[in-house]
Amino acid sequence: MTATDPAMTALSQGWCALSLLHGKIEAHVERALQSAHHLSVREYSLLDVLSRQHDGKGGMLQMKQVADAVVLSQSATTRLVTRLEDRHLLERYLCPDDRRGIYTKVTDSGRELLEAARPTNAKALREALTAAAENPELAPLVHTLENLKTPV
Repeated sequence: MTATDPAMTALSQGWCALSLLHGKIEAHVERALQSAHHLSVREYSLLDVLSRQHDGKGGMLQMKQVADAVVLSQSATTRLVTRLEDRHLLERYLCPDDRRGIYTKVTDSGRELLEAARPTNAKALREALTAAAENPELAPLVHTLENLKTPV
């Protein structure tokens, strides 16, 4: 396969379209969350992921799992956790079964902010996807996203 190979060109164009769609969505949602709730997309994502933890088996996430879920490095995730902890939106505690493990959970204030931000996030996501669907290069990706089935 060469750089001028039609299959490679299509793959590159698809990747560029996906990257463009992601950038447009993230920028729109970021503006909405910052404006209404003083939250970044990453902060919202972290609160969302951590809010889904539970006390049952496998319900608590270790920092590496959290980092993977919010698509950040472990060090960037730790810094983000610290920022939200400083805002009293998260708190860390020792794992009851393994004193070396540290878990992070959403505080009541964090849950309130997250619940207030959920409709803003959903509305901004819908607006960004609607606008992107008008672009012929992005429309197929938007269609694919809108038709994804969530796992049971």
